Amino acid sequence: METEEIVNRVATSGIISLDLEELYHPGERVLYDIKDNLWQGMILKEKDFRDFLKSHDWAAYSGKNVAVTCSEDAIVPTWAYMLLASHLEPYAHQVVFGDLEVLEAKLFSDAIAGINAYEYEAKRVVVKGCSKYPVPVSAYMEITKLLKPVVQSLMFGEPCSTVPLYKKPKA
Repeated sequence: METEEIVNRVATSGIISLDLEELYHPGERVLYDIKDNLWQGMILKEKDFRDFLKSHDWAAYSGKNVAVTCSEDAIVPTWAYMLLASHLEPYAHQVVFGDLEVLEAKLFSDAIAGINAYEYEAKRVVVKGCSKYPVPVSAYMEITKLLKPVVQSLMFGEPCSTVPLYKKPKA
């Protein structure tokens, strides 16, 4: 009895799998809430804030990803966030205004900006959808905007089970 060789059609399809999870920045995420610097929980006093900035151990944020927010409905002047950023910047890997979700989106956005889209020119690309790290929806949108102008086709899912997103029209 003659047996037929099993052919892995996924492996021979020429589809390139792009896993956004590989862009995950492994550094610690920290939320800095400026509410702890407020006088009576309502207003930021410049002298007290500047004294805090001088005495705080900013090296504790070395290599960390920091989201700066204010969870209180308080009067916080814009310059206070700028001062805070100027003290965090020499140490932290990333500093953003917002919550941890904004921080995650920024980390992925920066990583996607480093991708050379032309490496995928005229290719069939599937963007993987399952990951053990949280990949924000914004990252999927950004990678779509980046790749659509250059790829032959763009899909979502796994090479064996994809959702077609875009196919370049035939000339």
